[in-house]
Amino acid sequence: MNSLDVINMMDPKHALFGLFFAFHNRLQTAGDAFYEEITVKQFFLFACMTLFPDSPPTANDLAKVMGCTRQNVKEILSSLEKKGFIAITQSETDKRKRIVTLTEKAMLTASKYSDKENEFLQRLYDGVTEEQIITTYRFLSKIEDNLKIINEELKNENNSNL
Repeated sequence: MNSLDVINMMDPKHALFGLFFAFHNRLQTAGDAFYEEITVKQFFLFACMTLFPDSPPTANDLAKVMGCTRQNVKEILSSLEKKGFIAITQSETDKRKRIVTLTEKAMLTASKYSDKENEFLQRLYDGVTEEQIITTYRFLSKIEDNLKIINEELKNENNSNL
């Protein structure tokens, strides 16, 4: 059964909701098979670190960008630190903060996979126009904004029930 069969059998909103989960699972499976040394979630964390070119991020910074909990990020960071891909050190400007930096091993791993990553992205977006990519990005960003609002409302609702 392909995606078009599903959307013809279901309400499109329900079908798309299900597709988000199926897509996540397929992307994670492909990503985890892609890298030998790291998982796709660990790679995503590396990619998110590039969004902080001026100063190294904290676990909180990364959690916000990655859309997951600080605890989840701390688990990923702990694994990467044990493997020697990152260093976690105390901030020089704020002793309460611990900052995350990539090690030389991480940089070497990134360069090792660079061509392969570009090929993967080329295959992933095969037959998809730049306009479709931008439209999809905007669409998913709006859905993500809605999810942030829903999560904040649920958090406030749960706190008021305590």
